[in-house]
Amino acid sequence: MLLLGPSGAGKSTLLAALAGLHEPETAGEPEGSLVVDGRPARELRSRTGLLLQDPDTQLVMARAGDDVAFGLENAGLPEHLIWPRVDEALAAVGFGYGRQRSTAALSGGEKQRLALAGVLARRPGLLLLDEPTANLDPAGADLVRQALARVDATVLLVEHRVAEALPLIDRVVVLAAGGGVAADGSPDEVLRRHADELAAAGIWVPGRPIPTRHATTSPGQQVLAGDDLSYRHIRPPDVSLHRGEAVALTGANGTGKTTTAMLLAGLRRPDSGGAFVPGNDKPLHRWRAHDLARTVGTVFQEPEHQFLRSTVADELGGTHGDLLERLHLTRYAAANPFTLSGGEKRRLSVATALASGADVLVLDEPTFGQDARTWAELLALLADLRDEGAAVLAVTHDEAFASALADRRLVLT
Repeated sequence: MLLLGPSGAGKSTLLAALAGLHEPETAGEPEGSLVVDGRPARELRSRTGLLLQDPDTQLVMARAGDDVAFGLENAGLPEHLIWPRVDEALAAVGFGYGRQRSTAALSGGEKQRLALAGVLARRPGLLLLDEPTANLDPAGADLVRQALARVDATVLLVEHRVAEALPLIDRVVVLAAGGGVAADGSPDEVLRRHADELAAAGIWVPGRPIPTRHATTSPGQQVLAGDDLSYRHIRPPDVSLHRGEAVALTGANGTGKTTTAMLLAGLRRPDSGGAFVPGNDKPLHRWRAHDLARTVGTVFQEPEHQFLRSTVADELGGTHGDLLERLHLTRYAAANPFTLSGGEKRRLSVATALASGADVLVLDEPTFGQDARTWAELLALLADLRDEGAAVLAVTHDEAFASALADRRLVLT
């Protein structure tokens, strides 16, 4: 079953509740019933498997094989059965390393595959997947979908790549923004007969046109250059960013996209070379934090890593109500940033970078978890900043976003 709905409609909350993670005393005022196999969900945790949006919340061991084995050991599976299951699960998701691989050395997409392997190894009867392919390159996403096609379980899937997921889907349920179910039926019935109202609600409907915003003028002067950069085994090509251009940084999982972005943003000390702005011989990683933040605005892959204040409004300094409105966050102005949904956290992290007024924006997966409306708004905001003279570098696996915004691509191999 494919679970759809606009960002913030409660898709992730429903998955966590079905996994038995919301205790009655902490989940607020309950309504209705939530049962798995006729029993309260919290009593059937051993029968459910949940993959969260952020794989870092699910990896608990230092080595990949041990992490996949963790759940099996907790369930008391005999040792001689554990390691064949571990190897089977790692192969199913296309994990490119052996059991001994350090989990700390993995990219975001590789961590996602490993977390999914840990869930599949337990062979749950109910499999709950929250954006399982969002951080994966196209080949990796296809491997995951192939693995899901072979799963003997009830699968509840939250996925924005609707067109790619459809061959797996028997039923589609759409959550309404204000609560309740907006549509429920076969893929054909829901996605074709209700296409107009779904699109109006921000649901990604396959076949609908996607806006594009390419630059209408040539790039201006250089504002940042990455020269002879290296970090451990990663050696990206030299990079030059100019005013009025948007660059998409793409490549397979594990090729060093996030590392390259952090090197260019001055947030990671390189083993050699450096990132520089014209007229200043000091590399960015040696700048004072205050000066760096006013020059390069950064969006991390994990938005929680850059939240510093207790309310959404305070994250933006309290003076950027227009950004809150454009990114559909106004009603959360007084909320704690950590209570937002995954897509809302991503929009807030992008808003904090935009509010900095920096000449260069470095964004890691800026469209993660967005519905069609908020995706289009992010595209328009970044395109406007590019057209006003900023340089935009976006790490992305979102091919539609790269095609819609980028004036140039940098592909890592």
